Amino acid sequence: MSTPNDLLGPGLDGDRLTPDDEADALLRGAVDLHQHPGPSPFPRRMTILDAARDADSLGFRAIVAKSHHHSMVTDILALRPEGLAGLGVQVFGGIALNRTVGGLNPYAVELALRMGGRMVWFPTLSSAAHIDHHREHDTGFPTSEVELRPNEVIRITDGEGTVLPEVRDILDVIAGEDAVLTCGHLGVDEAHILIDAAQQAGVRRIVVNHPCFVVGAPVEQAAEWARRGVFIEHCAVMYFGRPERRRDLGELLAFIRAAGPEQTVLSSDSGQKVNPLPVTLYRRAVRALLDAGVPEADIVRMTGGNAAGPLFP
Repeated sequence: MSTPNDLLGPGLDGDRLTPDDEADALLRGAVDLHQHPGPSPFPRRMTILDAARDADSLGFRAIVAKSHHHSMVTDILALRPEGLAGLGVQVFGGIALNRTVGGLNPYAVELALRMGGRMVWFPTLSSAAHIDHHREHDTGFPTSEVELRPNEVIRITDGEGTVLPEVRDILDVIAGEDAVLTCGHLGVDEAHILIDAAQQAGVRRIVVNHPCFVVGAPVEQAAEWARRGVFIEHCAVMYFGRPERRRDLGELLAFIRAAGPEQTVLSSDSGQKVNPLPVTLYRRAVRALLDAGVPEADIVRMTGGNAAGPLFP
């Protein structure tokens, strides 16, 4: 059985061995809405159980395991008697509406949520914004270790801009289960349409994932969504991951100021073979925010309190 220290990579996680009691204390009760453990067609450096043990070692309240390719809800259920149930951290899953689950599939959404899932990600790898961005830029996305056919674009509207019936069906299921809708990798225009439709359908818990990556939402747009009660998620791997891929901390601080810490969620978006572990990234994020003068109460809110609401209604 692996322990959290067994996971640490000297080059990626070396600073985990440096004491930071102040940061660690603020992470008690943290909630990570966006982790990428295995199993996955993409190479991962941790399993769901590994990720849970590492989060538990620092007193996290909950983590969410996400796959771009399949629902992890049944993986989590299978692991409960194998060690998950004995940990202090709760582990949730959900479903990403890409081609490998049938796309905009209300049957798959209903199954995932009624088996205990809490999250529904609208298309990520199959969104037009993702496919266009991946074609034109180095996104940092890994190459599948399993041979898969290329993704085809999934859109949420018809040719006239009307929301598809299957999207409305999915939104009704999410609302009925009081689950969390995230906009996935939809571009700004599609995300805006989805948020409108979701709120009309009575969906109460909405998250926009990493607005400055693939989605392409400027600070002003994120602030407008936040005023409507949408949570704006930012991923620690983008600001505190490998040095050659880090975005500027000033960008993150600008988004936080615009949307407000009350509507901001910090997640890790990590678990990939080449990136630091989620807990490593959370420690770095907390230290950087403290050094930037962000109040402790706001850090606790963004690393745990805001995300706990959607997961524990």
